[in-house]
Amino acid sequence: MAAAGGVQAASSMETPSWAVRIRGADGEIAGAGILLSPDRVLTCAHVVDRAAERVTAEFVGAADHSVPAVTAWVDGTAYVPETQDADGDPSGDVALLRLERPRPAEDTVRLHRLATPGREVRMYGFPYDHNGGIWFRATVVGGCGRDGQVQLSPTSPGELASPGCSGAGVADSYTGEVIGMVLTGQRDQHGNLFSFMSPAETIARHLPQAEPFIVGPTAVDDRLRSTADDAAEALLDEPFAQRLAAWFRDDGHQVKISVVRHEDAARAATLRRAITLADRELRTAVSVDRASLDPPGTVPSAGGHDLAVHAGGLTAAEIAERIAERMGLWHQPAVSAPDRIRAAKVTLNLVVVGVDEALDPPALLDLLEVLRAGGSRLLLVFRTAGACHRRARYQLLTRPAQERRARLVERLKEITGPLAGALYERRAAVVPDGVRPVDSDLVAAHAALADLLRAAGRDTAQGPDLARYERLADRVAARLARALGRLDRLRDRRDELTGRLRSYHVLHQHSTQGEEDPVVDALYLRAHDLLRTRPCDVRAAEAAVEAYTRRVDGRGAESSV
Repeated sequence: MAAAGGVQAASSMETPSWAVRIRGADGEIAGAGILLSPDRVLTCAHVVDRAAERVTAEFVGAADHSVPAVTAWVDGTAYVPETQDADGDPSGDVALLRLERPRPAEDTVRLHRLATPGREVRMYGFPYDHNGGIWFRATVVGGCGRDGQVQLSPTSPGELASPGCSGAGVADSYTGEVIGMVLTGQRDQHGNLFSFMSPAETIARHLPQAEPFIVGPTAVDDRLRSTADDAAEALLDEPFAQRLAAWFRDDGHQVKISVVRHEDAARAATLRRAITLADRELRTAVSVDRASLDPPGTVPSAGGHDLAVHAGGLTAAEIAERIAERMGLWHQPAVSAPDRIRAAKVTLNLVVVGVDEALDPPALLDLLEVLRAGGSRLLLVFRTAGACHRRARYQLLTRPAQERRARLVERLKEITGPLAGALYERRAAVVPDGVRPVDSDLVAAHAALADLLRAAGRDTAQGPDLARYERLADRVAARLARALGRLDRLRDRRDELTGRLRSYHVLHQHSTQGEEDPVVDALYLRAHDLLRTRPCDVRAAEAAVEAYTRRVDGRGAESSV
C-alpha cells in the first residue's frame, strides 16, 4: 500500500500511485480520484455524470511509467450529489467508483482520520495547463459550513485548486497520510483565494461504503456519544447547550472549564449531544434534523472538535498517546507522547470529560497546559468543583490570563511610549504629507492601558476584554508602523534633496566663478530655507530644489554655447 505514513512519505514529490485522472464519456478530463482499493476509486460526485454509464480512470503514477486506462462506473448507491441548504451551505458531493479491472494492491492508499487545524497539505490534481498532474500546496484554515468541510488557503495564488483538481487526494505534508479529498476552489469578489476539502470523517458520514478504506481511531469515545434517550426535551439544558455550541463555533475562548455532576442527567445528556453534533462523522442528517427543532443557538458546528476523550480510568500518558495519534505524531519508543506534542507545531480542538476521574489528574493538567501553551483549544469537564477543578482554573485560565494581560500592558506601554515618541519626533522633522492621522488611535491605546492598570489585581474573568484590547493594539501598532515608515521615507527624501541642493550649489558657483545671479540665488535661498525649516514641507522643498536645479542646468547649457 502506498501510504506508509511518516516524514519520508511526506517528502516525496513523485507522482503518487493512488492518484487517478478521470475522463468523462466525451474524453475530456473531468477531475481526479483516489485509489482506495484495487477496484474502488473515490471522487467528487460532480466529476461523474450519473447519466453516463461509464467513465475512464487513468493511473498516471503506475510503476512502469505507463498510464493504464480502466473503465469505471458508480458503485451502486455510493453517489451523494452536492446539495445546498437554505443558507447556501454545500453538502455531500462524493462518489465511489468501481473499476472494471483491479489495480495492484500496493498502489492503493487509505484515508486517515487526523486533526486538521493549521496543517500544511498537498494535493495532486490535473488542471488544464498541467493535465499530466501537478502538486498544489495549501494550509488548512479551519472548518466551514454545516457539512464539516474544511477550508484551505493556497500557499501561492497559482496553487488554487482549479478544474481538473476536484476529487484529488489531500495529503498531510508532515505524515504523508491522505486525510481528505479536494472539492473545489474559488476566488471571491475581493480576490481572496480558497480551496475546500472533505475530510475523511465527512466522507465516511456520506459514504458508508468508503468506511472500510478509512483508518485511524474515531474522534469520540463511545461513552461520550449521544444516545437515543438524550433526545428527550427534558434532557436539554438550554443555557449550557448554547455555551457549548458557542465554544464549538470558536467564541474566542481558548479554554472552557465546566462541571457536570454524575447525578445531573440533563446536563450530561446536553454535553453528549453537543459532542456528537460537533463531530463530522457522527453528525448524521437525522441528528441535525432533530437538533434543528431545538432552541436557536444550541446546535454546534460540524468539526467543532478534533478529539473527545473520557479521562475516567486512564493515565495522563494514555491520554497523551490518544492525542498524539490524532495529531499524526506516531509512536516513538524513545520519545514520550507529551514530548512529541510539545515539540510539534500541531494544534487541535480537544474535549476531555472527567478530568478529575483520571488516574493521575495532576499529570493530566500538566499535559493540558502543554497543549494550551501550544495553541490548542480545550473544553474540560469535571465531575466536582473540588481541588482539581480549582487547580485547573488557576493553571489554565487565571494564570494564563494574568500573563496575557501583563504582555498586553507592556505592549501598550511600548505603543504609547517609545513608538508614540518616535512618531512625534518624526512629525517635528517633516510635515506628515500623505500620513494617516493616528492621534485618535493613540488616545484609544492610552485609555486601554489605563483600564488595564486599574483592573490589576482583580479577577481576570471580571476584567477588561483582553481580546478586544489585543485587536486594538494590533491595529494601532500597524498604523504607527505605516506612519513611521512614511515619515522615514519623507525624512530620507529631505536629506536626499539637501545633498542634491548642496552639490548643485557647488556646481553653480564653480561655473559662474563667483558671479552673482539674483534669480538663481533667490531660488537657492528658497530651497535652502524650506529644507532647514522644521517641520520640513518635503513636497514644497522638492519643487523648490527642482526649480533651482533646472535653472542651474539651463545656465550651464547657455555657458557651453
